Amino acid sequence: MRASERRTARDVSRLGLLRDQLGRVAKRLPLRRRLSRGTAHGVMSACAAIVAYLPTQALGLREGFWSAITALAVAQTEFGATRSTARDQFTGAAIGGMIGLGTYLAAGPSLPSYALSVILSIVACGLVNVASAGRLAAITATILLLVPHLGSVERMLWSRVFEVGWGVCVAIVTVWIVTRINRRLGIAL
Repeated sequence: MRASERRTARDVSRLGLLRDQLGRVAKRLPLRRRLSRGTAHGVMSACAAIVAYLPTQALGLREGFWSAITALAVAQTEFGATRSTARDQFTGAAIGGMIGLGTYLAAGPSLPSYALSVILSIVACGLVNVASAGRLAAITATILLLVPHLGSVERMLWSRVFEVGWGVCVAIVTVWIVTRINRRLGIAL
């Protein structure tokens, strides 16, 4: 192992320890502080989910709940974490969707083609250096190959990617607005 790889591994290990320590500190916060944080995050997440869901029917998307689910998965209390999660959600949906579609068209809907699409989705995310999106890519491939749907698989792919993209955008904008309001009011979460 080269020196730079050892340093990277050491830094990743230290970041993991720091994250664990911060988690323990947060658990020690007074109940009132934890309640206010949880309430604020819950209200922000609910707003993002509702805003993500509402226009989907008007846009002709039959499964707008994916937009709401994505907004809930992406909305974090910190803007940086939200951006990172958003990147993973959208990248995973796009890669898993394209691989799921390709596998479906090449081999048809079967358990072996499903397994292949999961493997290829995770590998593809690693190859484009977004390994953290791998599980989300595999989930999208699962939705395309295992979830019954009306219409063509191509329509399902574009609908899914659009719904995820919309949910991602709504979550990012919601967290950005909340972060700016909190800074103005001097509120620290």
